[in-house]
Amino acid sequence: MLLLSLLLLLLTLLAATRLLWYRWKLRGLHLPPLAPGFLHLLQPNLPIHLLDLARTLGPIYRLRLGLQDKLVSEHYPDLSLGDYSLRWKAHKKLTRSALLLGIHESMEALVDSLTQEFCQRLRALAGAPVVILEEFSVLTCSIICSLTFGDKVTADNLVHPIHNSVQDLLKAWGHWSVQILDVVPFLRFFPNPGVCRLKRAVENRDQLVAQQLKFHKESLVAGQYRDVVDYMLQGLGQGPGQLLEGHVHMAAVDLFVGGTETTAITLSWAVAFLLHHPEIQRRLQEELDLELGPEAASSRVPYKDRTRLPLLHATVTEVLRLRPVVPLALPHRATRPSSISGYDIPEGTVVIPNLQGANLDETVWEQPHEFLPDRFLQPGKSPRTLAFGCGARICVGEPLARLELVVVLARLLQTFTLLPPPTGALPSLHPLPLCGINLLMQPFQVRLQPRGPSPGTG
Repeated sequence: MLLLSLLLLLLTLLAATRLLWYRWKLRGLHLPPLAPGFLHLLQPNLPIHLLDLARTLGPIYRLRLGLQDKLVSEHYPDLSLGDYSLRWKAHKKLTRSALLLGIHESMEALVDSLTQEFCQRLRALAGAPVVILEEFSVLTCSIICSLTFGDKVTADNLVHPIHNSVQDLLKAWGHWSVQILDVVPFLRFFPNPGVCRLKRAVENRDQLVAQQLKFHKESLVAGQYRDVVDYMLQGLGQGPGQLLEGHVHMAAVDLFVGGTETTAITLSWAVAFLLHHPEIQRRLQEELDLELGPEAASSRVPYKDRTRLPLLHATVTEVLRLRPVVPLALPHRATRPSSISGYDIPEGTVVIPNLQGANLDETVWEQPHEFLPDRFLQPGKSPRTLAFGCGARICVGEPLARLELVVVLARLLQTFTLLPPPTGALPSLHPLPLCGINLLMQPFQVRLQPRGPSPGTG
């Protein structure tokens, strides 16, 4: 007991010393106003809470927010949380090149093929209530598996293990026993079953990825790219930054953790909004029928010709505005003393853009809380949305995510009419009151009423 008391006293003294030293360093600077309190992370909807603070403190302010490093990898930094360095820039460039150059030609065809299989599978459930988020979650995981690990048989065998791994990781990260470490950092020095579960989930994830890296290295053919991993392995050691195999490992991890559940949740929000606005759903189906014909479920509009489906793209943009993939952008750290709107920003300061707050700003958007896709049908008259972050840390998978949202939503509306469950209950449009990475929704069901012949039957 005495040892514990001494440890707590030492931690308190260290924290007080650090705070005094930090305040001494900031003397004489013109800093943004400081928001009162320090338990902001406990707010049920943090982005909206921060938007409310902006109304009283101005668009730029400081707050005490326990930003601690998350357990991501014991060996190599990932793209989202890695330090901004020459090697980090090389890591991002290689990952982006793998998506845009290495597999770009096959990406759209693969997404469309898997989505058609998805719709065919759901036809067997026609008329029965479906938990659509679970279905989208498996679909987006299968897309990422195929793009990352190539071979369809291998990808099919990996879908469920990797899907389960991602779910375990997200549950472990979101558990209160891990989240509380951001609010009360000194608790990290005590035994924590939640952290143990998180470490086991990370180990399982790394084992799955390591097995695939080993297989790819043994079967690699120079100059040929079956998938993202092939492309990245052949790009190691080229140019500045000198990337290692561990960076390919963490790029695959980022694609799974950042590219499956986020897209599945966004698609689910789109379905929820369309259930509340059947007139928009009807117009979308009319637009698809006009371009493709009411019985042309096997036809599609190439993504490069997306201007032929203006309402579909306006709808996707409006869903991303109201429910951005990640409501708070990834933390940015000032690498040198700088300023924003006349305020001094010391070196090392963590800056977090509030993406959802920007998308709901009443000074920028008319009726910001309303679902109005038509606002984006007037070129040049609507501001740009911030849905995938901004700056150097903008989401590297944005092109893939946008492609998936358009292709999946188009196929879904070509094939089905979305209806509420037999009870008539519409899904809640309010996010779950939880602090987390994604804007989670209340669980809901949807009925999928087939519109025409099965896809692929002509």
